[in-house]
Amino acid sequence: MIIIRLRVVVRAFVFVKVRAGSEMEVLGKLRKFPEVKESYFVYGLYDLVAVVETDSMEHLKDTVTWKIRRLGSVISTITSMIAETK
Repeated sequence: MIIIRLRVVVRAFVFVKVRAGSEMEVLGKLRKFPEVKESYFVYGLYDLVAVVETDSMEHLKDTVTWKIRRLGSVISTITSMIAETK
């Protein structure tokens, strides 16, 4: 019997609004999470954006809820799933 295991990858953009003056601090903390593959300063309604990659929707939810949103100075987040076509 051959068992094939597919690797599931769930990717999302997480837009983060933070208290004024705390952008560098929060960006540094975001970059320490293994789920955060990229992170940037952005201009507009949100201050930062992180590309988050996990192995399940549950892991994504936990990362945003229990890691990113719990960082000091985070005011709010919006998560947008990345849809890819091949």
